[in-house]
Amino acid sequence: MTSDATDPTDATDATDATSATSDMPDWEKRFRAPRVVMPEWAEDAPDRALYISNETGTYEFYAWDRATGARRQVTDRPNGTTDGTLSPDGEWIWWFSDTDGDEFGTWVRQPFTGGPDEPATPGLAPAYPEGLALGRDGTAVVGRSTDEEGSTIYVCRPGAEPVEIYRHRESAVVGDLSRDCTLIAIEHTEHGDSMHSSLRVVALDGKTVAELDDTRGGTEELGLSVLGFAPVAGDTRLLVCHQRRGRWEPMIWDVAAGTEQPLEIDLPGDVGAQWYPDGSALLVSHGFEARSELWRYDLAERALTRVETPPGTVSDASARPDGTVEYQWSSAAEPSSVRSTAGGVVLELPGLKAPRSVPVEDAWVDGPGGRIHALAQRPQGHGDGPFPTIFEIHGGPTWHDSDAFAAGPAAWLDHGFAVVRVNYRGSTGYGRAWTDALKHRVGLIELEDIAAVREWAVASGLADPARLVLSGGSWGGYLTLLGLGTQPEAWAVGLAAVPVADYVTAYHDEMETLKALDRTLFGGTPEEVPERWAASSPLTYVDAVRAPVHIAAGVNDPRCPIRQIDHYVDRLAARGAVHEVYRYDAGHGSLVVSERIKQLRMELDFALKHLPRRA
Repeated sequence: MTSDATDPTDATDATDATSATSDMPDWEKRFRAPRVVMPEWAEDAPDRALYISNETGTYEFYAWDRATGARRQVTDRPNGTTDGTLSPDGEWIWWFSDTDGDEFGTWVRQPFTGGPDEPATPGLAPAYPEGLALGRDGTAVVGRSTDEEGSTIYVCRPGAEPVEIYRHRESAVVGDLSRDCTLIAIEHTEHGDSMHSSLRVVALDGKTVAELDDTRGGTEELGLSVLGFAPVAGDTRLLVCHQRRGRWEPMIWDVAAGTEQPLEIDLPGDVGAQWYPDGSALLVSHGFEARSELWRYDLAERALTRVETPPGTVSDASARPDGTVEYQWSSAAEPSSVRSTAGGVVLELPGLKAPRSVPVEDAWVDGPGGRIHALAQRPQGHGDGPFPTIFEIHGGPTWHDSDAFAAGPAAWLDHGFAVVRVNYRGSTGYGRAWTDALKHRVGLIELEDIAAVREWAVASGLADPARLVLSGGSWGGYLTLLGLGTQPEAWAVGLAAVPVADYVTAYHDEMETLKALDRTLFGGTPEEVPERWAASSPLTYVDAVRAPVHIAAGVNDPRCPIRQIDHYVDRLAARGAVHEVYRYDAGHGSLVVSERIKQLRMELDFALKHLPRRA
C-alpha cells in the first residue's frame, strides 16, 4: 500500500504518529509493538500459514501465503481470537467463536483465500472446547464439555450429522487423528485424577483399539500425554509423553503392535518432542531450570544432535519439510521473535519495535520442600537497592516462569522496582514430585515457598521489606489474596487479577473441567472435605488482610467467575478495608492491547500511591 506524500492529511498523520511514539514510555511500547506468535503451517501445503498478531491492537488470526508474501486478517472481534488451526490441505481456517471471552461457543471456518465464515460443525450445540483434530478427508474430531454432559467427543464428516463416540463425566480431550483418519488418540481422566491422564486409542466408531494407563491402579500418580501420530499413512506409531522416571519424556507407542519404544535422550529436566515431517526423526524440546533448547533425535541412528538456538526460552518450534527448524525465542532482556535455523527472522511486522529489558538472575533458595528456583531482576538506573520489589506469581498452577520476555515485569523494572518470580511447588519443569506436591494443602504450600524466597530477597539486600508487593493473575491472583490474608505483615500492597477469592463459590460456578481439577487437588468436593477447602480459601482470611488490595476481574470469566470475587470484595468493603475493584467486559484476561495497558497503569498507580516512601 502506498500513499501520496504530497497529501497534507497524510503528512500530518505521519507527524502525529511519530510524535505519539516519541512521547510513549518504553513500558507501553512493549505492549503496543506488533508481535507475531509462532506461525502454524498446513501439513500438505507448507506455504500456507496461520499466525496470531496484535498488530491492530487486538490479538487476532492472520493468513500468510509464504510463497507470495501476502497476508490478510482472518478474524476481527472486539475481544480478540486466539483458538484456531489450519486444515491439513491449507484450504480452511478453523477458529473458535465464543462470546466476549466466555470460552463457550462453536467452531467456524473460513476459506484460506478469504470469504465468509460458516459453521464448521453444524449440529453441535455450543460447549467449551476440549481439543480438535482435522483429517485429510474432511473428517473433524471435536472434543467438547458442558456442565450437564461432562466430556463428549464427536466425529463430524462433510454432509453428515455429528456422531458421538465418547462420553464421560470426568475430563477428556482429543489428542490426535492418525494420518489416514482411522485412529483417534484421547487423553482421559476416567480414574478421577485430573492431573494425570491415561490414553485410549479408538476407531472412528468409538471402539477401543488400545489403552495405556500409568496411574498404576491409584497407587502411583503418573501421567501420559499425546504428542502426535507418525506423519505417515498407515503408520500406527503414536508419540507420547510419560512420567515413569520422575519427569516428562517421550516414547513411541505402536498402538497396533502393542509395543513401546523408549528413547535414549539423556538430558536433565523435562523433555518433549514432535515428528519431523518425514517421520525419520524427532524435534526434541528440552526445558531445564527456566531455560529451553532444541535437539534433533534421529530414530534410525538413535542419535541426538543439538539444534543451535540462543540462550533463553524457546516457547514453540516446528520442523519444516526441508529440514529447517523455525522457533519462537526470547529472553528476559530480548523481545520475542520467530527465527529459523536457516538464518534470520521468519516474519517481522513493520512498525514500533519493543525496547529491551533487564536480564534475569537465578536464585536458589532452601525451602520447606526442597530448593526453590526464583528469577530476579534489578532495575537499572535506580541505585543499588534495596528496592521496592514486586513478587509476580505465575498462574497455572502447573506452569513455570522462565527466562523469557514479558512486558508486565519490564514495566515494573522501568518504574524502579525489582521483580522476583518464584517457581514454587506445583510448578512444572522441576520433576513430577515438585509439580504434584501441592495437593490437599492447596495454596498454603506455594505460599511457604514464596515466603522463603521473600526472606532471601530481603536478606540479600535486593528487596526493601517495607515495600513488598504481592501480585499475580489467575492462580497467581488466588495466591495473592491468600497470601495477603495468611501473611498480613509481609506485604505492603496486593494486586490480584482474575483470582479465586471464595473457593467454594468458585467451585460451584466454574467450568466443569476445572471442577475436576479442584476435586483432584483437594481430594474431594467442598461438601466431602470442607476443612481443606476452608483452609485454602482466601475468603477465610479476608478479615486479616491489612494491605491495600487492587482486584481486576473479567465479568465473563468461566475460570474465576465474578460472583465469588464479589463475595470477597463485599467483605473488604464491610470493614472499610482499602481496596479498588476493576471489572472489565471480557473473560479470563484480555486480548485487547489498550485494555492490558489500562490495567497495568491502574496497578502501577495503585502501588505507587499506597507503598510507603523509602526511609
